[in-house]
Amino acid sequence: MENQEYIKGRGAQINSHNKFSKHQIVQEFIEGIDEPQVVSPLTEILYEHPKKILNEVKSKDIGDVYSLNPYQGCEHGCIYCYARPTHEYWGYSAGLDFEKKIIVKENAAELLEKEITAKNYQLKPLMFAGNTDIYQPVERKIGITRKLLEVMLKHKHPVGMITKNSLILRDLDILSEMAKYNLLHVSLSITSLDEKVRSLLEPRTASVKSKLKVIETLSNHNIPVNIMMAPIIPAINVSEIPKMAETVASYGAKSIHYTVVRLNGSLGLLFEDWIHKNFPDRATKVLNQIKELHGGQLNDSRTGIRMRGEGNLSKLIADMFRISREKYGLNKDKFSYDFSHFVGYQKPIDPQGKLF
Repeated sequence: MENQEYIKGRGAQINSHNKFSKHQIVQEFIEGIDEPQVVSPLTEILYEHPKKILNEVKSKDIGDVYSLNPYQGCEHGCIYCYARPTHEYWGYSAGLDFEKKIIVKENAAELLEKEITAKNYQLKPLMFAGNTDIYQPVERKIGITRKLLEVMLKHKHPVGMITKNSLILRDLDILSEMAKYNLLHVSLSITSLDEKVRSLLEPRTASVKSKLKVIETLSNHNIPVNIMMAPIIPAINVSEIPKMAETVASYGAKSIHYTVVRLNGSLGLLFEDWIHKNFPDRATKVLNQIKELHGGQLNDSRTGIRMRGEGNLSKLIADMFRISREKYGLNKDKFSYDFSHFVGYQKPIDPQGKLF
């Protein structure tokens, strides 16, 4: 960790090659940050005006839902983020570019209202966001997520949200109102209770203390909170599972779920570089155990397996979660959306998505 070339405040330490590009640009600067919730001056904000905003998802892993991503790229810098390789479709690297070049869909709220009020719209749960974080630092300045929530409340549309950022409390007024109609389900992502581990894995997310405060505040306002302990990384946070369940239950969480780490595409190269720089004493063990979960590969795209893994280690993780859920009462409440309030043309046909 005494590597002077280590880029403080960033997850990825390199720019991996974009497989869609014929050229490779190499440009690195040493930088540091004092406050992870502030957009870095070296972060570039790019604006996009798409013609469509909703993405229909039909997946055995997630369910039958819509997803909406107002931002592409994410300044949170989570080194394990499965969304990193998607930045390559925009012509950028999954590494530092993913954290530094943030694409903003300025017209997201207008498109959302247009699409959910169309006569051919089929109502089902909508997930914010499923790719990059809706409350990443740039949201504090731009506020697209709040505009989206205003549309959701106006039309009484059910929505599931997942975030790592305490900025969600800014919108407590809207969230509380939606919860009255059973329109809202929030998942808070907490990878580790160890602040040092958190700061290495996801350098620009909210602190552990702040995340626990989010659970408590939302719960006190009758907003159901699920915890996503995601991803589970062998030899990094597996041992924390029982303590995680105990802690989040004490702050008011209703449930806890998980996914195991999977390193698709260029993410494998980025993670290998990161693990050797941050945990050189156990890097080989971590990588080998990730492969153990995924049939000998870091990469895993198999539906039904990629989220949980396979083999003895996968079973151990699943058993630890099952026992911890039962012990701390995190398997009792089953949340269901109320679709009857929707202000639009279509009523749903069995529209329950898993939404974690």
